Amino acid sequence: MTAHNRPLSPHLQVYRPQITSILSITHRITGVVLCAGAFLLTYLLMAATYGPDSYATAQGILGSWFGRLVLFGVVFSLWFHLSNGIRHLAWDAGRGFELEHVRASGIAVVAVASVLTIATFIVAYAVGG
Repeated sequence: MTAHNRPLSPHLQVYRPQITSILSITHRITGVVLCAGAFLLTYLLMAATYGPDSYATAQGILGSWFGRLVLFGVVFSLWFHLSNGIRHLAWDAGRGFELEHVRASGIAVVAVASVLTIATFIVAYAVGG
């Protein structure tokens, strides 16, 4: 067999990350996080059905600093996945493919998800204490 001087396939190490690729990967990751969040919600609801002691334990876990960090990640994942999904709906309609619109909408997705996550926690703590 002879060696051919063909170029190697492009790889992640060859390309510089772009906002579209980073947001695409993040969209997939947030989908997985939302599935984990569904299990977390199921645990909380099941604990509530088992009685006050089980529910207090679940509340203790979710009320800890680590539980709140996990909840923050799940809530951010929800808002990010929703915002990026709306962006994809616009793309499905054939809008927003110009390079400047792709960058602007990507930055808007991250900004909207961040603002809505913070607003969710502000409202949650204002209502729930």
